[in-house]
Amino acid sequence: MSTPRLLLCAPASGGGKTTVTCALLQALVDGRINPVAFKCGPDYIDPMFHSKVIGAKSRNLDLFFLGEDKTRYLLERGSAGAGLALIEGVMGYYDGIAMSHEASAYHLAKATHTPAVLVADGRGSALTLSAVIHGLKTFRPDSGIQGVILNRVSPMLYPRLKECIEGETGVKVYGFLPPLPDCALESRHLGLVTADEVAGLKEKLHKLAAQAEKTIDLDGLLALAASAPDLNAGPPTLPEPVEGVPVIAVARDKAFCFYYADGLELLEQLGARLVEFSPLEDENLPKGACGLYLGGGYPELLAEQLSQNTAMLSAIRDAVANGLPTVAECGGFLYLHETLADANGTDWPMAGVIPGRAWNTGKLGRFGYVTLTARTSGLLCRAGEELPAHEFHYWDSQHPGDSFRAQKPLSNRGWDCGVHAPTLYAGFPHFHFWARVEMARNFVAAARRRQEALL
Repeated sequence: MSTPRLLLCAPASGGGKTTVTCALLQALVDGRINPVAFKCGPDYIDPMFHSKVIGAKSRNLDLFFLGEDKTRYLLERGSAGAGLALIEGVMGYYDGIAMSHEASAYHLAKATHTPAVLVADGRGSALTLSAVIHGLKTFRPDSGIQGVILNRVSPMLYPRLKECIEGETGVKVYGFLPPLPDCALESRHLGLVTADEVAGLKEKLHKLAAQAEKTIDLDGLLALAASAPDLNAGPPTLPEPVEGVPVIAVARDKAFCFYYADGLELLEQLGARLVEFSPLEDENLPKGACGLYLGGGYPELLAEQLSQNTAMLSAIRDAVANGLPTVAECGGFLYLHETLADANGTDWPMAGVIPGRAWNTGKLGRFGYVTLTARTSGLLCRAGEELPAHEFHYWDSQHPGDSFRAQKPLSNRGWDCGVHAPTLYAGFPHFHFWARVEMARNFVAAARRRQEALL
């Protein structure tokens, strides 16, 4: 692979990585460079903003889920034909699992031989900012940090900051963005609000891009990106696709929008045809559906509207009860409950597949990467098999399930979770299907068996 690539990182969350990433992507699109975008780690929301800019899918590169070989392969495949691959980091540059650098942005830059550019927030700092940058660059001898972009810095202060940083650290400064409060992106409990909810997003993006073209050295960044070596990643071995092209219905609307693009494409590679539908707006599942995928999202914020669509609730309740192979992750799991409390604490009837109530705990619950060990054989795997997964939720359930044992890596903490039956997985943990391709194949194969039974 010869595609130029860069990874944007930061000392900590909240420093403006997404804003700078989107500004650069839009400027590159406007300059006809044809960029592609990636996100380090499991976050679903930042890639939605990338996708709004480039008009194509942004993809996740997650070393806990994928390991280094699959990560390099998916980066290479997702970058084919692009003028530049821009990867947004996660949290602070070295922040990985527990107190290690495993699955961090640093680990990703190292595993993919990608030059890292630090997005440094310049508010309220002078010489100390050089100390921070020097510390990040030298903390590991192979840090890979080869540049800096300053964020929220005034045009008057920038020349002096640039001279100071380059003189004190030897790291090249590639420009800056000034404070742009009217381009700020709003947050909520799972991170940023989704891209579709931001009023005037395109105008904000074009304003960011226009500023980037004025105050960021785009040509210098392109030259740095071109210095990245070839990846030479070989494709992994995949199971044979199933026959018959079974239809898997994928929930996609404002309530259900958290999916990994590569995971969906893997289901298609393994023989499925994906058909999207809306639990908010549609009255029935797509015609001929032989499988159902209810991803995460914000059903808790749209509980009243979901509850009022009684036709869809009944259709899903009956389909799952009658053996429709179903994967329901986090938000999809909440939707399958008897009742779901909205943000105000009002309970709303839901599909009734999972007994009991789901409600807002007011705090982040079981959080982070986990390895699931199946206690029961079912839709995705057999008893005793392990699956990497991730949890991130403020709502909890009276019936979280006990079909899996979740164990946090590099920790003694664990818990029971998940409902696993021959035709159902439902639980708070969500997956990347590329993590265990056999899991994806099992789902598609179950949909094919359902298709055969209906013929």
